[in-house]
Amino acid sequence: MSIRPIFGDGQLRACGDATVLLHRASWFDSQVLFDHRRWVCREVEMRWAAPRHLLVLTDAGRTAGTRVQANGRLLFDGPDRPGVFTFVPAGAERTGVYRDADLSYSALWIDPAWDRADRLADLPILVNRSDAVIGALIGALQAEIALGCRPDAAYVEHLVALLGFRLAALDHALPPSSSHGRLGRCTLARIRDYVDAHIADATLPIGTIAIRLGFSSQSHFTATFRRLRGTSPRAYRMRILPES
Repeated sequence: MSIRPIFGDGQLRACGDATVLLHRASWFDSQVLFDHRRWVCREVEMRWAAPRHLLVLTDAGRTAGTRVQANGRLLFDGPDRPGVFTFVPAGAERTGVYRDADLSYSALWIDPAWDRADRLADLPILVNRSDAVIGALIGALQAEIALGCRPDAAYVEHLVALLGFRLAALDHALPPSSSHGRLGRCTLARIRDYVDAHIADATLPIGTIAIRLGFSSQSHFTATFRRLRGTSPRAYRMRILPES
C-alpha cells in the first residue's frame, strides 16, 4: 500500500514506499476518520491538497530528513521524530520531501462541512510541532482503538473541540487572557484528588463520578481525565483492578 493520502489530489513520486494499515475508525458518517499506519520509504516527493482538515501525529520512528513548503515558504527542514504533529487545513496545498522514513503515525481526517469543525478552518499549516497536550489526546485515542475500545461519538466530538482550542492557542489565535474551555489549577487538583480516592471503587459508575465532580457529561470528564492521566477512566480502572 502506498503513502498516497486517503483524501485529495496532487503529484506524488515514491521510491521504496510502503504502508501498513494498523487501525481505522470513523464517526459521524465518516466526517471524522481516524487512520493509524506504519510507513517506510527511501524517498517520497509530493505536492498535495485535500478537501479535509488533517491532523497527524508521529507515534514512533523517524525520518532522516523532512522538508515541507507551502505558498513558496519553507515551513520545516529537519528529521521527523516521535511526538511531533502536523496540521493542514482543508484546501491548503503543501509540498513535501521525505527521506528514509520508518515510522508509525496516527491521522485524523475531519470534513470541514461537519458542524463542529468551524474552528479549524481559520488555522494555518503547522508542521512538525511538539505539544504534550495534542500528543496525549491523539495518543490516547490511538491506544484506546488499538485495545478494541472504540470511543463513542460524544467523546470524539469533545476531543476535536479540545484539539481545535489547543491548535488555536499554539497559533496565538486566542487572546492570552482567554480561559474559555480550560479548567483552573484548583479545579484540576480537586478532580485529581477525588478521582484518586474513588476510581478504585468498582461499584461506582464512571458517570456518577463525572456528575459528582460537576461535569456536564461523562465525555467531558473522560477528556479531562485523559489530560491528567494519559488514558481513559475505564482503562485506568481496568489497569488497577483487572477483575473490573
